[in-house]
Amino acid sequence: MSETALETIKRQISENPILLYMKGSPQAPQCGFSAKTIECMVGCGQRFAYVDILSNPEIRATLPSYAEWPTFPQLWVDGELVGGCDIVTEMFESGELEALLSETTERNTDSEDS
Repeated sequence: MSETALETIKRQISENPILLYMKGSPQAPQCGFSAKTIECMVGCGQRFAYVDILSNPEIRATLPSYAEWPTFPQLWVDGELVGGCDIVTEMFESGELEALLSETTERNTDSEDS
């Protein structure tokens, strides 16, 4: 596991309350699972950060070990791994994802204001 990549991952997760590691970008997802996850994320209407693992091979190689989650995409909220496409889709369909992302956005907006 690359120490540089590991430090980058830890920093990205800590600096971004809602972070999606995916193949491609929200505007041009490079796999069906990333595309479906983006649909759900956009459907929730909250801003989020993303990292294209295809253009970051060290992160792509290191993150599965760090996260103990072998596949992409990976959604991280408040420093915790939420899961991949299937989990995100289930949460979106139940309304749980929108509630989680809204709550996270509100909490982080409030802490920036104080």
